[in-house]
Amino acid sequence: MTRQSASSWISRLFLLSVLFGLISGVRAHGYIVRALPPDGAVLERPPARVQYWFSESLEPEFSAVNVRGPDGTIIASGGVSPDNDSLMSARLPSGLPQGTYIVELRLAFASDGHVLTESQVFSVGAAADGIAGIRANSAALPLEVLWRTLLLSSLLLLFGVYTLYALVLLPAWGSPDHPAGLLPPRVMRRLNTVVLWAFVLAFAGSLLALLQQTMVFYGVDAAQAIASGFINTVRTSTRFGDVWNMRMLFLTLAAALHAASLYGRHSQPESVRAFWVANAWLFALILGTLSVASHAAGSPLWPWLAMTNDWLHLLAVGFWVGGLAAFVLVLPPALQPYTGETRRLALLAALRRLSRIATLCVAVVITTGIYASLNWLYSPADVTSTTYGTALLLKVLLVGLLVALGAAHHLALRPRRYQRFGALIARIGDFGLTLRLETASAALVLGAVGLLSATPIPKPAFLNTQVAAPAATVSAADFSVTQTLLPGGPGINTYETLLQRGGQPVESPSVRVQMVRPEADWRGTWHLAESAGDGLYVTTGDEIDAQGLWWTLVDVTQADGSVTRAAFAWSITQDAAVQQTRAPQLQHLLALAAVLAVLLWALYPALMRFLRWLDLRPELVLIAVLATGAVIFFAVIGYNAIRDNQLAAAARLNPPPSIVNTVLPDAQSLARGAALYQQACLGWPQNDDLRFLRRDLPAMRDQAVFAAVRDGWRALPACAAPLSAQQRWDIVNYLRTFERER
Repeated sequence: MTRQSASSWISRLFLLSVLFGLISGVRAHGYIVRALPPDGAVLERPPARVQYWFSESLEPEFSAVNVRGPDGTIIASGGVSPDNDSLMSARLPSGLPQGTYIVELRLAFASDGHVLTESQVFSVGAAADGIAGIRANSAALPLEVLWRTLLLSSLLLLFGVYTLYALVLLPAWGSPDHPAGLLPPRVMRRLNTVVLWAFVLAFAGSLLALLQQTMVFYGVDAAQAIASGFINTVRTSTRFGDVWNMRMLFLTLAAALHAASLYGRHSQPESVRAFWVANAWLFALILGTLSVASHAAGSPLWPWLAMTNDWLHLLAVGFWVGGLAAFVLVLPPALQPYTGETRRLALLAALRRLSRIATLCVAVVITTGIYASLNWLYSPADVTSTTYGTALLLKVLLVGLLVALGAAHHLALRPRRYQRFGALIARIGDFGLTLRLETASAALVLGAVGLLSATPIPKPAFLNTQVAAPAATVSAADFSVTQTLLPGGPGINTYETLLQRGGQPVESPSVRVQMVRPEADWRGTWHLAESAGDGLYVTTGDEIDAQGLWWTLVDVTQADGSVTRAAFAWSITQDAAVQQTRAPQLQHLLALAAVLAVLLWALYPALMRFLRWLDLRPELVLIAVLATGAVIFFAVIGYNAIRDNQLAAAARLNPPPSIVNTVLPDAQSLARGAALYQQACLGWPQNDDLRFLRRDLPAMRDQAVFAAVRDGWRALPACAAPLSAQQRWDIVNYLRTFERER
């Protein structure tokens, strides 16, 4: 191959990679997993706030929510919750008139830095015709396309060059006759040229990434982003900036190591190999930064495993595509001095090793790709009915083409073993054309990978069914108290309390909220709710940890110091919980097992070398097996003992109650209990032991207080009979109010 034809091929390869890199656009974006109120909802009364839970974390500084009224003016604004970075909310003013309201969302996802805008609507009273929310436009921006193309292509090529050098070229062509790198100078010159340009593209792509991210976060042009200093803010105060800093640190270190190899190639030629091998490991870490900032970080199923799987996928693609491209680029100068059979043998020496490792990479790419796809596909119908499934099928077809070319090379490298395919082997010839086809096919696969990552993932079907947040209104004294649990399922919830009198908001010195699970005789701590204005009081807690019956107790302190009780009973179900995680299914476990099997296959030679290094005399093997078995046995026993002790301790601290409080401690129950206490519990107010009972009340379960009312406690006599169980529970509920006086 002449120098001119080699240059032409390099140009075509570069243009091809750019062409297919252009469709590598963006990673898939996060989505809303729960909306309150739901999009398009028609409500009888106005909500106190709007809340949106997302599948991924958001950047608080660059995410916002605005609510527009029927006349188009902004009536409320909000942002990311300080307690949950995947939740956005905005407090609405009280007394909203009937009409349709538009909620505008600006979403800056922390995992990949993408900024999207979309809107949802809800109506109070009748819905207006022709008003609907606008879905986010996930199309990639041209500058983002450019930097992602440059960065991904250059990093894969750099990883491919260094691993090709260490795993293929050195074993195939290495010779001590060439101290600087152990390869002929003409080969090292070509490799250094490829590395130089790849580094230039990697740094250019990284700088463009930071610039474009700043422009998107702040909504400014490039000149403003550079002049204002916003770039430094993005670099130091966002997750995108954290990952960018890590990648730039590793990339700068890799460039320094390569520069050191060039500087010392004459004075210390033996160091060149060490620097190149070190960079192979370093670029494996650099590819890991892409996985940390990928959509795998927002996987609903084992995010850390999803990121590890994505990293393995990138490593395999890096050697398969990047290494193959580097091999094609280095072939012309490497084979230039040779002709005939000598040229063929030199090519086969490298191609056999490349083919063997590429086969392993293909297996890793396929299995990790299947596992990654199963994270986002929820049913077989998603494959044919969604754009993500269509892109996945396209990728599978292209991978099949690439596997077929690799299989053809496998046959051609072993002509004696596969003599029946002699005609096919003869057509392959000197591998020149098929290597070019394989490289082009690899570029197509890389483009398909980009297309797949740019395609929005299917939204799970179970998220399309929105469950209304539990809400109820009760009257207490002259108050109307409205309690809302958001979202109202097991997990972290926001407890909203709206106080009104005569339809007008009421401000109170304090509002305290307590969650109670009567079936377990368990009471949470009292929360002091924070005033959000207009009679709304808000607090957050994680007490609701199971389905079933729960009570909310609300104590409202009035200006004169008196306390009014409102109580609510809830039936908590799992349907109302925010579904941000996903339980593994059989197909996930099978795909994961396939990934592990391929990794063991890839590591098999190293494991066999390790076994040969070991001393495997029978007596030593027996001792090792017995020692390992003993360690596992005692570890299992220890784990089970610790778990049993923890369960026993929990059962001792909070055993199932023998008597369950069935009376909701609302204002009516407290009033009945106060009257019964005065009539039936004679002598209690004057008894000194009442002071100790008040002291111990927070630590006592309801059944213990019930027993005190029924049987007496210390010197306190039993409350006079006859009392029904409900009357005793009324007294128990009243006695609980003594905790306020402590």
